Amino acid sequence: MKLDGVGVVITGAAGGLGSELVRTLSGRGARLVLLDRNQEALQAQAAGLGGGATPIAVDLLDGEARNAALQEAEQALGGIDLLLNNAGLMSFRPYAEEDPALLERIVQLNMLAPMLACRQVLPGMLARGRGRIVNIGSTFGTIGFAWFAAYSASKFGLRGFSEALRRELDGSGVGVTYVAPRAVRTPLNTGAVYRMAEAVKMNLDDPAWVADQVIAAIEADVKERHLGWPEKLFARLNALLPALVDGALRKQNRVMEPFARES
Repeated sequence: MKLDGVGVVITGAAGGLGSELVRTLSGRGARLVLLDRNQEALQAQAAGLGGGATPIAVDLLDGEARNAALQEAEQALGGIDLLLNNAGLMSFRPYAEEDPALLERIVQLNMLAPMLACRQVLPGMLARGRGRIVNIGSTFGTIGFAWFAAYSASKFGLRGFSEALRRELDGSGVGVTYVAPRAVRTPLNTGAVYRMAEAVKMNLDDPAWVADQVIAAIEADVKERHLGWPEKLFARLNALLPALVDGALRKQNRVMEPFARES
């Protein structure tokens, strides 16, 4: 997909990865609508782009507000060509101690909100015979990680949805891209996550690099892309030989546990 002049809606636009995606998309000449809960950050971001983007502050978990924001985006762009579902929420703690309310928010924001947003914009894309849905997943959506059970579950669901929808839309002119970064240095991570990452030597990528990889995948019409080595290899191994990955992660899980209990 060539991005010059394309009408793009991006969720989580004011976050660490989101802001880098916005910067890169703007540099490619895309016309942008930015969605995020943080109105002040959105306004500053839009101002920094010289008025080349429309900021809409919205809580994506509020169904009526989300629908209204997407309708406003449709009108502002004259049609949504690309929906980039980037907003997300993470929790790093023992599952038995997880807050049930937080569990619901994680699943709603990471999986259900993207699904419902897709449902809303898809008829317009199909009517025009073109468009692309881009879902930002995670390595944790292919390899279930201890102490990240809720987050992993939500990203597994998003990956399955992306795969199924892509197959359903085959030949329609509307494509689906799923991109799975490994850990990214963003405010989504807590101090405990960073301390754990250092203890187990977890790879952490710069959000600017991840954004460039996402945009490259969009421009190449890639169906699914996993970022980072050796995480890409472990994703394949986990699909074929999960017991082997169980053993490889056992020692790491024990190191991670004290940090998870800090959260």
